[in-house]
Amino acid sequence: MTRQAMLHGAVNLSQGFPDFPAPAEIKLAAQEAIAADVNQYAITWGAKNLRDAIARQMRLWQGMVVDPEREITVCCGSTETMISSLLAVCNTDDEVVIFEPFYENYGPDAILSGAKPRFVKLRPPATPDGEWTFDERELRAAFHNHTKAIIVNTPNNPTGKVFTRGELELIRDLCVEFNVLAITDEIYEHILYDGTQHVSMAALDGMRERTITINGLSKTYSVTGWRVGWAVAPPAITDAIRKVHDFLTVGAPAPLQEAGASALGLPATYYKQLAEAYCKRRDRLVPVLNEVGFRCFRPHGAYYVMTDISGFGFEYDLKFTKYLVREIRVAAVPGSSFYNNPRDGAQQVRFAFCKRDETLDEAGERLRKLRSRK
Repeated sequence: MTRQAMLHGAVNLSQGFPDFPAPAEIKLAAQEAIAADVNQYAITWGAKNLRDAIARQMRLWQGMVVDPEREITVCCGSTETMISSLLAVCNTDDEVVIFEPFYENYGPDAILSGAKPRFVKLRPPATPDGEWTFDERELRAAFHNHTKAIIVNTPNNPTGKVFTRGELELIRDLCVEFNVLAITDEIYEHILYDGTQHVSMAALDGMRERTITINGLSKTYSVTGWRVGWAVAPPAITDAIRKVHDFLTVGAPAPLQEAGASALGLPATYYKQLAEAYCKRRDRLVPVLNEVGFRCFRPHGAYYVMTDISGFGFEYDLKFTKYLVREIRVAAVPGSSFYNNPRDGAQQVRFAFCKRDETLDEAGERLRKLRSRK
């Protein structure tokens, strides 16, 4: 959809990258690292400065004591971290439980690791301010003796769902009962709205030794192109992840790891302002989408909004997004790309609002042309 947006001169609200600058402090840190000739391989599993900073922040944010020498692996973004983790722990005939709609890589990652993905549905809220929910019985039915892991993405892409402590405790209980690992993607942990709170699965009783926590620089610091992510896991699992990571990519960019250590040292006010700024962007875009005929599922975290497009009379989402990018010149992501069965997302599309005010306003002006075509 980004390529389509470029082709048709569309406002790109599809791919989740900011169109505004990264913080000046961390850009300067990267420049200084390059100038200081931090230009060769870092330690394969991550520069010491960055691993120390990750451990410090895990203690500050989650109350967890992490050994930076034995429990942290720095990878080329959270995407590589996920596939390295799955390749490290999965064998043929294993199953991986995935909530859907899901970030597009999770299903293929499970397959590439030799496992079979098993999907559990998140159901859209009944009201605009409601929450996506799952059926406890359906989730329990997905666990059995072949289940190796469950992937939990909170705050969630694409739905904006923030899993509650109660939901995570239910997942925890199933993991303990069936001896299953939790692999958590927490890349949006600081982007929260409406009083929601991020709870890390590894911080729950009984989960420290059976959780791989994945995070990275991309979303919190607006540097999606830097490709610096990491896994925090118990030593035995970390050892396996490090082996896979070494053979996949050797190491993440050395100067950007040093800049990452600097980024993780930003004050608490930075994270508060980050969430507030994204909340304003959400509240700038969602009313326009509602106004022109989308039914929005209001996100409580991350920087995406899933919408229902049934009011526009299009048979399926791909046809609608093609029309949207070519005729209205706004790009969104077809909802079907987030589901195992494309029909389940045939009346949904996702918009990203990690954009400047002027970008969102221009998109709004273009989207208002939809009303006359309904």
